[in-house]
Amino acid sequence: QVQLVESGGGLVQPGGSLRLSCAASGFTLDGYAIGWFRQAPGKEREGVSCISRRGGNTNYADSVKDRFFIFRDNAENTVYLQMNNLKPEDTAVYYCAARRVAIWYRGSCTYDDMDYWGKGTLVTVSS
Repeated sequence: QVQLVESGGGLVQPGGSLRLSCAASGFTLDGYAIGWFRQAPGKEREGVSCISRRGGNTNYADSVKDRFFIFRDNAENTVYLQMNNLKPEDTAVYYCAARRVAIWYRGSCTYDDMDYWGKGTLVTVSS
């Protein structure tokens, strides 16, 4: 069974850090671009970051640039999102998603084109 499972969410104070994990089962992530998305209460789901199949290319939403870092370990079949200097506006459910792509391009992690989705992990930033 194909699955993506997110973990690492929780409650953190403003300025703190969390590392989210996205683990795949039933398929290998090599060959897939992986995106992190988030959905805050009452808002639409938005893209946060995306990483190419081998990790050589990444992109970030402007709101998280220089604070969040995406990386992957294909040997562990896992992608990570390191989140630093967290702000209350980062509070959301965070989802990872996979899309099989042959060649990286800027829109590799377009929301409507993703093949598999996880169920999300909640991140709450509050004092």
